[in-house]
Amino acid sequence: MACLSIAFILTGIACGGSSEGPEPNRELPPGSPTFGHGRALIDTRDDSVLLDVEIAQTDEQRAFGLMKRERLAEDSGMVFLFFEEHSGGFWMKDTLIPLSIAFFDIDGDIVRILDMEPCEADPCEIYDPGTGYYGALEVNQGAFDDWGVQEGDHIEITQTDPTE
Repeated sequence: MACLSIAFILTGIACGGSSEGPEPNRELPPGSPTFGHGRALIDTRDDSVLLDVEIAQTDEQRAFGLMKRERLAEDSGMVFLFFEEHSGGFWMKDTLIPLSIAFFDIDGDIVRILDMEPCEADPCEIYDPGTGYYGALEVNQGAFDDWGVQEGDHIEITQTDPTE
């Protein structure tokens, strides 16, 4: 049943074999888990945005996230998937770059967008959307504004390369 709840997100390898779109961002810091890869298509009110994304869907992947990364390619990000509705927030412990995060619901609709700042020492701020969500997309801080992405816009995730 859990797999059905996020079927809208993982449309499978067969759908994502295109070579078009952004180049992968695959520079992993030491100690990082391996992530799946895919594409995120964000439909805004005026346009659409295609991103290359790493996909974090295990506890280990979600806990490590973008920690220790010195940069994130302009048209890339990381998607965090949950197999049931999730609540609570994200923190930026050991994350070196400022990020923006879009939380989305079971239908892929963005329910909250927040800007997050790097944090080196405890306690770190918790960035809580204040509502339940099934996934989140992190990108360089300010990118959602640059692309015209707003709450209510739609995200569709296609997995092109499962976790290696």
